[in-house]
Amino acid sequence: MYHSFYPDGWRVSQLNAVESVCTTADMKVWVAIDSDSTVGFVAVKLHSESSMGEIYMIAVDPDYQRLGIGAALVEFALNQMKAAGMSVAMAETGGDPGHAPARCTYEKLGFGLLPIARYFKKL
Repeated sequence: MYHSFYPDGWRVSQLNAVESVCTTADMKVWVAIDSDSTVGFVAVKLHSESSMGEIYMIAVDPDYQRLGIGAALVEFALNQMKAAGMSVAMAETGGDPGHAPARCTYEKLGFGLLPIARYFKKL
């Protein structure tokens, strides 16, 4: 299944996803800066029809992880969602070890896990 989702490899897919998020008109993107260097960002999509704000993507430079930057970005995003009239915040992330810091951050900030099983079968 991995090759079906990432035919050119994970890095190429991730680069394309970041570029798309940062250039999509209805996406809100905020960056964390340290000494004139971007060290992280959060992208939010507002779903007005359901009053839900979605943390669409968050990333922190590996050299700056575990310093509270991800949590600060998520808290900032939550405040922006609330100010925009959203009543629910949603975030989705991977269950693999590489996404463990994101899961930890969401849980620390009070997000609850919705037990969903998503199955795939290559045809």
